[in-house]
Amino acid sequence: MASDRKDRADERRADGDNDGPVEEELELEFEDVVGEGAERLHRTFRATLVTGFLGGVEVGVGVLAYLGVLYATGDQLLAGVAFSVGLIALLLAHSELFTENFLMPIAALVAREGTVLQLVKLWSGTLIANLFGGWLMMLIIVTAFPEWHELLTETAHHFIDAPFDWQFVALSILGGAVITLMTRMQEGAHSEMPKIAAAVVGGFVLAGFQLFHSILDSLFAFGAIISGADVSYLDWMGWFFPVLGLNLLGGVALVTALRIVRGGELFEIRRRNNKHAKAED
Repeated sequence: MASDRKDRADERRADGDNDGPVEEELELEFEDVVGEGAERLHRTFRATLVTGFLGGVEVGVGVLAYLGVLYATGDQLLAGVAFSVGLIALLLAHSELFTENFLMPIAALVAREGTVLQLVKLWSGTLIANLFGGWLMMLIIVTAFPEWHELLTETAHHFIDAPFDWQFVALSILGGAVITLMTRMQEGAHSEMPKIAAAVVGGFVLAGFQLFHSILDSLFAFGAIISGADVSYLDWMGWFFPVLGLNLLGGVALVTALRIVRGGELFEIRRRNNKHAKAED
């Protein structure tokens, strides 16, 4: 696969003069991002649901580690590091979160290797499956650790009771940007250890600083609801949908759009090559 990517980069350099090492790395990363995005867009809906459900379960494992460390130490930053277990599991098990599907699928869409309908199918299937998988994990966690109920309630209220103000907007935009940046860093790495390091950094920033993340923080709300706290699904939905839209804005505007602008000529070459390939067929 590495040799194939190198051959494609050589072909693109034949169309221009980008022969520096930095440009070569960007070209190889571009191939990875667009190729992975196209694979996700063309995935069957059943595969999307299964992958998303497992992603929710694995984030639940991260929540388990987060709550355990926070309960034992009271240290928010240390708990954030513990949460990265869930992101590492996502990486190594090849599962997905809804918020990981901003950069790569949109890049494939811009390269004309997928359709808007396929993107909607990917986003909706992953989102719904993430929530169901996370809900199931929280049911198990709440049952297994009744001593955490009060902590779950406090954590859920921190998010659910937040007023919709500029701080709310900023925390939600940052949540989407951080997880998308983590995905971009992992795609730019060529071995497992840097990818794991990116997951640890992402988990630390996301959970340690309590940024608003539509999937992660929904699990805290689900746990509080299941444990009998004074939080309802209606309360959760009133918080969830604004955060969902702002996560999308942060991931697309602060990371994805800028990466697409940076690789503009690569997208043009890719579209031209795809058009020629279709004409030859």
